[in-house]
Order: sequence, then structure tokens, then C-alpha cells
Amino acid sequence: MTTSPTLPPVAFIGGGNMASAILGGLLRAGMPAASFEIVEPWDEARERLQRDFGIAARPAPTEALARCGVFVWAVKPQVFGEAARAAQPFAAHALHLSVAAGIPSQSIAAWLGTERIVRAMPNTPALVGQGMTGLFARAAAGEADRTAVEQLLAPTGQRLWVQDEALLDAVTAMSGSGPAYVFFFIEAMAEAGAEMGLPPEDALRLAVGTFTGASALAAASSEPPAVLRERVTSKGGTTYAAITSMQAADVKEKFKAAIRAAQRRAGELAAEFGQPSA
Repeated sequence: MTTSPTLPPVAFIGGGNMASAILGGLLRAGMPAASFEIVEPWDEARERLQRDFGIAARPAPTEALARCGVFVWAVKPQVFGEAARAAQPFAAHALHLSVAAGIPSQSIAAWLGTERIVRAMPNTPALVGQGMTGLFARAAAGEADRTAVEQLLAPTGQRLWVQDEALLDAVTAMSGSGPAYVFFFIEAMAEAGAEMGLPPEDALRLAVGTFTGASALAAASSEPPAVLRERVTSKGGTTYAAITSMQAADVKEKFKAAIRAAQRRAGELAAEFGQPSA
């Protein structure tokens, strides 16, 4: 991977799980620890960053941030505005990548005084290099900026650019929140297996392995999921019994309604936390 020669020093505002996933990938790709500045207010999180990566994070923004050409915003939506205003004196020159759910790029631009903004909606499988990230760039973030973002996120998994920022709410509802849906179904499958007499550890292994294998098959196949499903659903068989039971319970429509609820909540976050203060 050729990440390290082409990226400038990178600042992380927030040092939680997603920041750690990106940071760890870049370190493995060859970027030296000296290439990073991290602002993390929580003592425990700073200790973890020092222990895991050998990087001394700072509790608040300082002039040290001014050397960084890229800022990664990995803070909670409700504190984004405050964090951005604190870092703005050292950050207006840089490219900014936000991984905060719901905060619109217009607000980020207003807080930071720059239009070079890219929004990202990653998900937790990024922690094991199997993430799915949706991306939107404001017009001022040109081709070189997009390339830099691609390099930043390459170690975390796959990426998908959208042309309309509003679509990031749909990305949030699908892939951003999506791992929780998968874990929910794995949990249900494992519980059912244990209730049918399998040892709990075997039931969990079967559930995880089934989701892993089915996802790999769906990714490798040129056929849509409906066709793949039909191929293992012989009328009158065991799979048919399960699918017809779920259809009778309207599981698909209820699941789609749940995803739309997540989309609505993403929009509500923008309304709650996205407007810059006067």
C-alpha cells in the first residue's frame, strides 16, 4: 500500500473506536506515529491511545494541529460544534473528514471556516478492515482531496461515494447502523439453536458462520439476493417453512420500517446538533 508517502500529517479530533480503526490502519500501512496529532479529552482514552499506538494525545487543541493537512472529526454529534470552534484557529487551511453521524457539511463549513469538507458514514466492521463507508464531498473538496480521503480510509474496507448529501441519511440507516441489525439476527439465530438443544457456543458459531458465508456468496454472485434465496427454498422444505413463517409475520416490511426509522433519526440529529450557534 502506498498510503504513507502521499498523505500530510493527520489530526484526529476524537480518539474513539472509529478514529482508532483509521489510525491503526494507517500505522500498519507505514505512516509513522509522528505523522499524527490526536485531541481526546478523556483520560482513559488517551491512555489507551498511548498504550495501543504509542501516541500521546492532547486533552485540548493546541498550535501543534497547525502542521496537519487533514483533520478527521470523530466526535459525537452533540459536541461537534464546540470541538470545531475550539480547533478552528489551527484548522481552516486543512481538508476535513467528518465521521460524525447527522452533522451536515454546511454546518461543519460554517464552524471551521472552510469548504474543503468530506462527510463519511463508516461502520464498526472497519475495526477489522471489513467496513463499508459512504462518502459525500462538498464542491470545494477536489479530486486530490477525494484521493486523500480514499487513502485514509483504504485500510478500513470498502467505500461508496454519493452525489447527494441527503443520501448519507440512508447510508447511515443501512450500513452505518446495519451491523447492529446483523448482530440482532445472529443473536436470535444463536438463541434459537441453543433452545433446540445445541451447545450455546456451537449455536453461535453456526449463526456467525452462516452470515459470513451467505454474505460472501452474495458479494461473489452476479445474481440478486432474491434469486439466491429462492435457490435454497424448495417448496415444502425446511427453508420454505421458515421463509413462509417470516412472510406471514411481515418480517420484511417491519425490517424496512426499522431502517426508515434510523434514516429519520439521522435527519433529526442534523436538526438537533447541526446548526452553528450565533
